[in-house]
Amino acid sequence: MALPVAFFAVFFAYPVAAIVGRGLKTDGGWQFGRIGDVLTRPDILGVLWFTTWQALASTALTLLIALPGAYVFARFDFPGKQLLRAVVTVPFVLPTVVVGTAFLALLGRGGLLDDLWGVRLDTSVWAILLAHVFFNYAVVVRTVGGLWSQLDPRQEEAARVLGAGRLAAWWRVTLPALGPAVAAAALMVFLFTFTSFGVVQILGGPGFSTLEVEIYRQTAQLLDLPTAAVLTLVQFAAVGAILAVHAWTVRKRETALRLVDPALTARRPRGAGQWALLGGVLGTVLLLILVPLGVLVERSLGGPGGYGFRFYRALGSVESSGGTFLVPPLEAVWNSLRYALVATVIALVVGGLAAAALTRRAGRLVRGFDALLMLPLGVSAVTVGFGFLITLDEPPLDLRASWILVPLAQALVGVPFVVRTMLPVLRAVDGRLREAAAVLGASPLRAWREVDLPLVRRASLVAAGFAFAVSLGEFGATVFIARPDRPTLPVAVARLLGRPGELNYGQAMALSTVLMVVCAVSLLALERIRTDRSGEF
Repeated sequence: MALPVAFFAVFFAYPVAAIVGRGLKTDGGWQFGRIGDVLTRPDILGVLWFTTWQALASTALTLLIALPGAYVFARFDFPGKQLLRAVVTVPFVLPTVVVGTAFLALLGRGGLLDDLWGVRLDTSVWAILLAHVFFNYAVVVRTVGGLWSQLDPRQEEAARVLGAGRLAAWWRVTLPALGPAVAAAALMVFLFTFTSFGVVQILGGPGFSTLEVEIYRQTAQLLDLPTAAVLTLVQFAAVGAILAVHAWTVRKRETALRLVDPALTARRPRGAGQWALLGGVLGTVLLLILVPLGVLVERSLGGPGGYGFRFYRALGSVESSGGTFLVPPLEAVWNSLRYALVATVIALVVGGLAAAALTRRAGRLVRGFDALLMLPLGVSAVTVGFGFLITLDEPPLDLRASWILVPLAQALVGVPFVVRTMLPVLRAVDGRLREAAAVLGASPLRAWREVDLPLVRRASLVAAGFAFAVSLGEFGATVFIARPDRPTLPVAVARLLGRPGELNYGQAMALSTVLMVVCAVSLLALERIRTDRSGEF
């Protein structure tokens, strides 16, 4: 646990604590009265209210739309199922900046709806809610559908034999077993929407602001660190509570009904009702997922002179960006790939050691460390990024001018995915195998190499893929620490969207398409590697 604890202490706890201390501490000591002053301001109360209710609305809407999909993927067997499973997961690994850009191309000025019917939904709450459903659809499908596919259908059939109707049997037998998985999925969706940044920043306009967006505004634009520190504490407390409830639902889920092989529960749809349900889910995937991504590609190829690669060619020129960048925008592709590869290595080392430690030891301290590993998913990435600038500026950790700063911030987001993917697999390794290797004379290192590594190699590849995808799209912290001559793809997209002009807009669409393709290829490769369903992601 030594290396993971040191990593999180230096690159997470220290920067966040420094920001909070800078905002709430003066020469006269801590100014806790600022908390009450900030939380009673009408504008801040409005931000808190909007953050909460839009997260609740996004969660409810996602469950309503995605639960039928979870049932279809769990119980039906149809051609192209594995490919479709990968397609619905693509939005989850896409950077939120790309999600916002895709819906801007669909719903914004000059978007598809604007061209066809003169309808614009950008700068409205509906655009935000739809983008959140798009982003989190796979969370519900994979979390709930993964358990649903392993529930023994004979238990529901037994209830029907005893006289229960189809709905009553589902309500009394299946739903209680699915309850923990539904709750876990709902909490994860709420967490991601409660801390939403890129989607709200691009689609919300000046009229809507979540806690994360407001922290960015107070920090980067208004330089009001006391207000940003208070909002960081509020978000930290809320995320801590969400993660505590999530941990409880995970433990409940592990004690669900007897599970069976998913291959034994899926079958071809029967009857008009089931075929209609399958058609409805396929239609939802088409409209909700494929159309926004298709419009993004179409806008990257379109222009006043017809379709072509004009915007892609412009990415290779500094002059085409109108002074937005010091280097050609295309450099952001190679920068992002290099940063993401380094971040993946860091996340694998830190997350792998943490997962191994969590499997070997038990106790309240270790469980607390397990929860700490999840905090970077919910604590303000803006705070972490700005904290890097004001803390890692003195020897021996003077890293402000170093390229390694970006991969370190990205690895913080990748580590939770590595841990949650590898932990169930490591826990499934029979300890007697290690003991047998030790009896035969193997050292601890050789026992790990000969026993654990062959069993977790596939899970390690899956964890690496997830870490690479999320590192590639990290935006909240990177927007502060990426150097102007080395922008990452999400930062480049955000800067291009922030400048007027058709060329800048087209280049933003082109870069977003490149980023989408890279993430989709990574995910499709994961689906080919991942033959089991181990891990929570």
